[in-house]
Amino acid sequence: MSIKVGIDVGGSTTKIVGLHKDEVISPLLVKANDPVASIYGAFGKFLSLNKLSLENIKEIMITGVGSSQIYEPLYGIPTGKVDEFHAIGKGGLFLSDLNRAIVVSMGTGTAFIIADQSGEQHIGGTGVGGGTLLGLSNKMLNIRHFNDLIEMAQGGNLANVDLNIGDITTDRMENLPPEITASNFGKISDLATKSDIALGIINLVFQTIGMFAVFACKIYKTNDVVLTGNLTNVPQAHAIFDILHELHQINFHTPHNAEFATAVGATLSTPKMML
Repeated sequence: MSIKVGIDVGGSTTKIVGLHKDEVISPLLVKANDPVASIYGAFGKFLSLNKLSLENIKEIMITGVGSSQIYEPLYGIPTGKVDEFHAIGKGGLFLSDLNRAIVVSMGTGTAFIIADQSGEQHIGGTGVGGGTLLGLSNKMLNIRHFNDLIEMAQGGNLANVDLNIGDITTDRMENLPPEITASNFGKISDLATKSDIALGIINLVFQTIGMFAVFACKIYKTNDVVLTGNLTNVPQAHAIFDILHELHQINFHTPHNAEFATAVGATLSTPKMML
């Protein structure tokens, strides 16, 4: 077996996948403060779980902010560095089986890539992302972990937090139903519970990301958005993107293994340099 390995090295997490005959093998996530330690730890775990030896690995493609810490081939295996934005675009299209789309990488911040069969281009981004979720939940709710925020948001009521179109006018506005948000946290009540506030934070972040994606689709003339990154695992996000789909007729796709899209894209990319 000859496997190509892709490693996406973030600031606190490292993701690794194998690719063999267009099949994604054993996507794994490892947390570590040291990017070098996380790379070797993830690679060792990948080999162990799949009962592979170094001889089974054809080459290793590394991407992400932590890839700058790697200066030589891993274990003597041909190792290359891949531009992160190209990896995001390629991985998003591959996992979604689309030919053209806006690929959104939702991490600490959010990046937007236009990708098609001719290539990938970074078109912009926003600082609103996972870091925003955790920062606001820390200060407003004393919650520091994603899973705790997600659990707290269960049963939350946005009517106690957000100002909606229906709150400010009784007239029917074209293409804007009364339940659509006019202002995030614009109507926060003294009676708002922690669940209401938690859901309001999640709504703020994903509405912002979703609208950026809608605008990108209009500019680049596509109706497809591929969502990737760790934030695809936030269950409340799906309802938010469904509403945006109904409003703007944009298709939001969350493919299987979406959180590993950048690592998958690394295996499909031409390296910008070989070590």
